[in-house]
Amino acid sequence: MRFEPGRLVVHRNVRRGRIGWVRPARVVSDDERGLLLWVAEGSPVAGEVTEAGLGMRAVPFAEWITSSYRLAEGRWNGPPLLKFLPTGAAHSVWWFRDAQGRFAGWYVNLEESGVRWDDGRLAGVDIVDQDLDVWVRPDRTWEWKDEEEFVERLAFPEHYWVPDEAAVRAEGKRVIALAEAGEFPFDGTWCDFVPPAQWRTPGRLPDGWDRPPAR
Repeated sequence: MRFEPGRLVVHRNVRRGRIGWVRPARVVSDDERGLLLWVAEGSPVAGEVTEAGLGMRAVPFAEWITSSYRLAEGRWNGPPLLKFLPTGAAHSVWWFRDAQGRFAGWYVNLEESGVRWDDGRLAGVDIVDQDLDVWVRPDRTWEWKDEEEFVERLAFPEHYWVPDEAAVRAEGKRVIALAEAGEFPFDGTWCDFVPPAQWRTPGRLPDGWDRPPAR
């Protein structure tokens, strides 16, 4: 399944069959290397919160797993993002920019490989975010991110969606080696990407954004 450039799709994170977050994105390219997406600044988004309106990172995981949940809509308050989902890989790579729009670094999001879906009106890709991440600076030095949260959640295997800690860390180390060597996609590719002028930020989430997960 390939998506046409320019098409609006939804990038969704799934947690044990529930939608964790949703971000609409434009397809930049989709080929044998993988799927490249653009998330515009201020895009409408949705994320899972407790009935009190707290996100998963705002409460201890022991409290989160005993909560009831709802999806709250909002706006992407981060910088515009390029997201690359390599074919068959257990990670994605995000290009971050600073307030002046300059390339600021790569964020390696460790995740289960995406499952695509297309119902004709709307299409998307559903991943399982594995929480541990790697931040790679423009000079290709790096650091682990969110390791404390990852370890905290691993203590609850009957509730956590990551079954294999070693596999997640091994994937991170594999991508770190690519970054240190300056290999694709850490070779400067797409660091100066500018979206087409005709691409508009969606005013709202597209109909069907909350359909049942494909995973």
